[in-house]
Amino acid sequence: MSAARRLARVLADLGPRYLPFADAATKELPLGRLLRLSLFQVTVGMAAVLLIGTLNRVMIVELDVPAWIVAVMLALPLLAAPFRALVGFRSDTHRSVLGWRRVPYLWFGTLLQFGGFAIMPFALLILSGDTTGPIVIGQVAVALAFVLVGAGLHTTQTVGLALATDLAPAYARPKVVALLCAMLLAGMMASAVVFGLALHDFSAIRLIQVIQGAALATLILNGIALWKQEPRDTSRKSVPARRFGEAWEAYAAQPQARRRLIATGLGTAGFSMQDILLEPYGGQILHLPVAATTALTALLAVGGGIGLLTAARWLNRGGDPFRVAAAGAVVGIAAFSAVVFAAPLGSGGLFACGVALIGLGGGLFAHGTLTASMAGAAPEQSGLALGAWGAVQATAAGAAIAASGILRDAGSALAVSGRLGEAMSEASTGYLVVYHIEIGLLFATLVAIGPLVRRPALPPLSARPALS
Repeated sequence: MSAARRLARVLADLGPRYLPFADAATKELPLGRLLRLSLFQVTVGMAAVLLIGTLNRVMIVELDVPAWIVAVMLALPLLAAPFRALVGFRSDTHRSVLGWRRVPYLWFGTLLQFGGFAIMPFALLILSGDTTGPIVIGQVAVALAFVLVGAGLHTTQTVGLALATDLAPAYARPKVVALLCAMLLAGMMASAVVFGLALHDFSAIRLIQVIQGAALATLILNGIALWKQEPRDTSRKSVPARRFGEAWEAYAAQPQARRRLIATGLGTAGFSMQDILLEPYGGQILHLPVAATTALTALLAVGGGIGLLTAARWLNRGGDPFRVAAAGAVVGIAAFSAVVFAAPLGSGGLFACGVALIGLGGGLFAHGTLTASMAGAAPEQSGLALGAWGAVQATAAGAAIAASGILRDAGSALAVSGRLGEAMSEASTGYLVVYHIEIGLLFATLVAIGPLVRRPALPPLSARPALS
């Protein structure tokens, strides 16, 4: 055997043991094809960073848009979230003349994302008042752009995850889903770095270029991801269609399905209220520049990646997914405590540590709840199960984001006016109110998860120590 072949065999043996998610590849879904498919998650991560990370800072700080308007605009994409279960169900039962189920929905979602990004930069300029046109036109145009991006994002992600579970054998599906989640974080990290560098010297022209580049990248990467992935089966057009209500009732009737979704919603809200506040908090309270606050999104993604990898290893050893989710909630409580104390201490390092821990806890929680949802779904209900999980998660996130901006503005107004007393007259009070509410939501999440956690098996009687 040649040295090259021996080296290749050694690397192949080391891969599944030491490389993250290297064992996700199978004979039916090789690693190259799987990585190509996962590009749709990269575009989803890029859109999330642009909307929640970069644009909310730019609109609040550089464009001087009121925080409550920004919060409402960023919550608009999540209006499509409740329909994720329906989209997943429709992709499960779609009858296409060409023999596809998932591809039409994936491509339509991609076009929605592209269209939203195409009109967004010019709408933002009108919204900022830096033109001769009426601001109301900018408000309507920005709302339309955000809704289009949100609808496309939710459609693409729901159906893309369902396609991945179709292509992968049953035993490898949890690992495949974990890899796709990791690619989502990789897309967030890479795009956060690129956007931060591109907007280091901020200008309106540079903002237009960044958003248009994101639109073009979405179209190209999703096209590559879809190419020759789903096999065509023309016999599907003769399969009788099922009713969504019947399928949903069967899914909701599963043991503890509703409590599982409630726990998912509470935890997601607890981790999501900070989404539009971390970067303004760093800029306004800790006086960090645009590039530094945008880099926080990359730090959040790094923490999420570590949490995702930790959860994958934990679950591969037979761990309970609800224990993983509960551990994420506990880490989140510690993370928000660090963020709260960063303001009075004026510590950027403590703030960065808290941001990383938020990502770690969020990664553990998301992986645990997603794995639990997948484990409770029948093979023919993968789209519905992923859609239900995504619908609850995204709806809770949207409500939390909308509430966070309103609570932050109201808390800051009361503090500055002196109605909360001299001790709470700081500009950071509005932010701290939101962070304390998040801590309370994570405690509520632990209460909801408690009955779902399976008890560890007792050792055999022969293995137990004798009582003295």
